Amino acid sequence: MNQKCKLFSKMISKIVIFPSLLFLVANSVYAQSKDSYKVHTVAFYNVENLFDIENDSLTFDDDRTPLGKDVWTLEKYQDKLKNISKVISEIGTETTQNSPAIIGLCEIENYMVLEDLINQPALKEKNYDIVHYDSPDRRGVDVALLYQKSLFTPTNSQSRRLLIYELEDPLKRVYTRDQLVVTGNLDGEEINIIVNHWPSRSGGEARSSYKRERAGQLNKLIIDSLYQIDPYAKIISMGDFNDDPTNKSIKKVLHTKASKEELEVNDLYNPMENMMKNGRGTLAYRDSWNLFDQILLSGTLVNSNSEGYKFYKADIFQKNYLITIKGQFKGYPFRSYDYGGYTGGYSDHFPVYIYLVKKL
Repeated sequence: MNQKCKLFSKMISKIVIFPSLLFLVANSVYAQSKDSYKVHTVAFYNVENLFDIENDSLTFDDDRTPLGKDVWTLEKYQDKLKNISKVISEIGTETTQNSPAIIGLCEIENYMVLEDLINQPALKEKNYDIVHYDSPDRRGVDVALLYQKSLFTPTNSQSRRLLIYELEDPLKRVYTRDQLVVTGNLDGEEINIIVNHWPSRSGGEARSSYKRERAGQLNKLIIDSLYQIDPYAKIISMGDFNDDPTNKSIKKVLHTKASKEELEVNDLYNPMENMMKNGRGTLAYRDSWNLFDQILLSGTLVNSNSEGYKFYKADIFQKNYLITIKGQFKGYPFRSYDYGGYTGGYSDHFPVYIYLVKKL
């Protein structure tokens, strides 16, 4: 890192914020000059089973219907939409004064619920659009990408199928989520985004780990194919990986690094690894925190020598209203359902987000 970059990162003394712009004034050597930066939020959110109320005969969604176990009524559905739209509308606003330019979602049922979501009052004026494909998941949950049309323009998208089979029966397929790949221009600069929701730990972490390692192999294949098209491709792989940053599927299969200085060619930078080591997480289970929700970045987004948009910082969005305040799950994410039924909450996961900045 050159001397100017070191001073830039260590000697910031004042931040002046305008919508989508971050103005930084450094002291000492740069006290007489002002550099302005455009900044955008890129986020990911597992929204915990955003289902409509209709029974889909092709999937196992029966619980999320008015007559199902969850008694999923129109009133609850509308309440869920209002809650999720509120969260999305506030992610990153303390810096950008704008909701995310791009946000990946998982645990959504179909295109219709996404349309209902972006037309909520909290989001409608942002003019979001949707990239979505139906996955073969047995419960009917998919991944998707929302983007503000004034900021991001998709140029290509595809859904990459994850083929996994049971260890005990190699002919029995595990039906899970596809990996969504979207290439587009953020203010005219090409960015590649992969949205993931890897297989769960159902049946036990160790017993199911091969499924997530297979998902990691597919993700690596996608990333390598993007590098073949452009060796300097800027890539973001985000999602609920159902593994922590130090698990094999992330650390070994995807070759992630927690330190920018350790990045080698085609490694991925994982800003969430150090968060986890500091005791932070995005979901809790049996009084233990995990950080399954992660945003991974190619070296071209963190390299100080690269042009255009660069990674600035990452965080977990955990405002007070997203946290359970009492009872057995005090301190956990305030979810929509717990063992007592509908709670009126948000999700069993906290969202994660990063800022991308570009010098003007």
